[in-house]
Amino acid sequence: MRKLARWSFSHRRIVVAAWLIAVVGLTVIHSAAGSDYRDSFKLSGTDSSDAQALLQASSPGTSGDVDHIVVAAEAGKSIREPAVKAEVTAMLKEVEGLPHVGSVASPYAAGGADQISEDGRIAYATVTFDEQANDLPTGAIEKVIDTAQASAGNGLDVQLGGQAIGQTHKPSTGGTAIGFLAAAIVLFLVFGSFFAMLMPLLTAGFGLGAGIAVIGLLSHAITMASFSSELSLLIGLGVGVDYALFIVTRFRQGLLRGLSPEDAVVDALDTSGRAVMFAGITVCIALLGMFALGVSFLYGVAIAASVVVSLTVVAALTLLPALLGFIGPRILGRRTRRELAAKGVLSESDESPAWSRWAGLLQRRPALFAAGAAVFLIVVAIPFLSIRLGSSDEGNDPSGTTTRQAYDLLAEGFGPGFNGPLLLVAQVPDKAAEAGFESALTAAEKTADVAAVTPATVIPGRDGRPAVATANVIPEGSPQDASTTDLLHQLRDQTIPDATAGSGARVLVGGQTAVFEDFSNVLAGKLPLFIGVVVLLSFLLLMAVFRSLVVPLMASAMNLLSAGAAFGVITAIFQWGWGASLLGIDRTGPIEAFLPVMVFAILFGLSMDYEVFLVSRIYEEWRKRGDNREAVVHGLSATARTITAAAAIMVLVFGAFILGGERVIMLFGVGLATAVLLDAVVVRSVLVPALMLLAGRSNWWLPAWLDRIIPHLNVEGSSEHAPEPTPRLTPKDTPVTES
Repeated sequence: MRKLARWSFSHRRIVVAAWLIAVVGLTVIHSAAGSDYRDSFKLSGTDSSDAQALLQASSPGTSGDVDHIVVAAEAGKSIREPAVKAEVTAMLKEVEGLPHVGSVASPYAAGGADQISEDGRIAYATVTFDEQANDLPTGAIEKVIDTAQASAGNGLDVQLGGQAIGQTHKPSTGGTAIGFLAAAIVLFLVFGSFFAMLMPLLTAGFGLGAGIAVIGLLSHAITMASFSSELSLLIGLGVGVDYALFIVTRFRQGLLRGLSPEDAVVDALDTSGRAVMFAGITVCIALLGMFALGVSFLYGVAIAASVVVSLTVVAALTLLPALLGFIGPRILGRRTRRELAAKGVLSESDESPAWSRWAGLLQRRPALFAAGAAVFLIVVAIPFLSIRLGSSDEGNDPSGTTTRQAYDLLAEGFGPGFNGPLLLVAQVPDKAAEAGFESALTAAEKTADVAAVTPATVIPGRDGRPAVATANVIPEGSPQDASTTDLLHQLRDQTIPDATAGSGARVLVGGQTAVFEDFSNVLAGKLPLFIGVVVLLSFLLLMAVFRSLVVPLMASAMNLLSAGAAFGVITAIFQWGWGASLLGIDRTGPIEAFLPVMVFAILFGLSMDYEVFLVSRIYEEWRKRGDNREAVVHGLSATARTITAAAAIMVLVFGAFILGGERVIMLFGVGLATAVLLDAVVVRSVLVPALMLLAGRSNWWLPAWLDRIIPHLNVEGSSEHAPEPTPRLTPKDTPVTES
């Protein structure tokens, strides 16, 4: 690390030029090639997946994504008026001839009367594509939208809804600029220097610029969810600024101790730089660990976020030392530079007087503070116990989008269930199977929370395959309602099996609503395993770093507690509706099934960042002083100011993304901002030091046989100022508390 720091400092012009060329070049290539973000929910072995495969084999033209064109006449007029009918019919005929459109079911065709609302003002046409939404070219979907909406006007409103249509939404990145501004304000308040404020922002900006271009290009080769770029921006901006902040802080401290700019850069990278690299690696490991879940939807998201985090780390370890070489002592304020020039050395201590007073107060009543902090986090986490995982429907889309307006029109004219019908599919090789399918429809129609059941459609078999029968079940509730989820399970587990017993018909329940529910069930079933793996990894890494059993055990428990509290806040706002109106949320619903997995993975890495920064300094003081209380007090005093400043930046950056209006991004923004705030202020500044004070010398005990087995990971660097190690503790040296 020292060689990298010295080389980057000495060859700063080459480093900066290389980064400029790389970012500009990647951005130009990305602009020319564009992006191809797509949402994909392929879940092998589920009912919804089997239903889709059956339709694909029997009738490819009708097996694609099913979307709606919704038309509405102005108040007092009817969609049946001759002029309106002629306009809509011509438009639908043109849409039917577009590429990738398999069929269009017009409300004016024979049997289409049910597609017109009772008051005659709203109607819908069903557009069936020849591919699933994630396999359709964006250009083909946009052509359908443009063709349909060209007929709008003169009292006719035309909106489109469905999974494919929704993929054309460009996620808003409006929170990026606000996040940068918020970070700049906090940095200036912390450092009081323009250049100290600028360095972290420039470093993060270069890393983000390269990262977004790279993942945009990767989206052509790897399926990435539509929100991957904005989520990567959210994560990358937060960690990028924080990583640079830690290094800049150490660089400034080195200058104040009288080091030359080059030696201060080398010392900063050899200490804080190692912690940054370690934290970045753990974030990427946790994100890529989502591959173990076996859910392809998360693969692209994990890769995108990992690429951006990796490039922000590389920028912090190469570009930042080069930039610091140009800035030198100007990273300090003018008054501080004058005093430094006059005295040579301004500070031998990195401790904050205010945090020293807090640490002193903490050491007098550690049990009281630990209990209070733990109770507070547990209370905040209580709503998490009632979390309902699922997928929000288009009723949560921003009000100005065509999918939201189509959703509202369908709900007004036909009921919310029309936005997400359940699709019944079955092979009917003989009359008995056909009769069984009809029995299933009859039973479904009598089931509670069913608004309507469409007549069966029989698709002739191809290539010797049996015919396939299909029908739609329209729920009373919206696709995201708990009643719809209950209905889906009722149909699958009881109603349909009872109705088809002995007929030989296997009726599958599919459709987009069923796909999302199956996705939620798969993730919910694997979530405990994933959390267990992440916590175990956290434990092993910290044990290797700090040569301790208590410290990693404590950190693992704290990660779970802070994550639970963050999920509790998310549940209270987005599911229960507490304070939702303050964020502009006009509709509550389930929590996206993939959110706990991703938030926990990201939080794990960020928590490790703060944990390493705090405990490594406490560990350093312990080795120097041999007194646990002194080590905790002085370690907290030296690091808490930087940790809280870094947390403030992250909270503001993550919070800024709430303003974008995209529900998924708002979930991540609220979840991560809450998690970071609680982790830095409550966990790292109160709970962890209080528990370490209570544990006493037990913090640093590790069995000798385990000490010989596990590898040594150095995050303290090889600075000449490093203290000599203290002798390894044994059980007999280790009291439970220290008075």
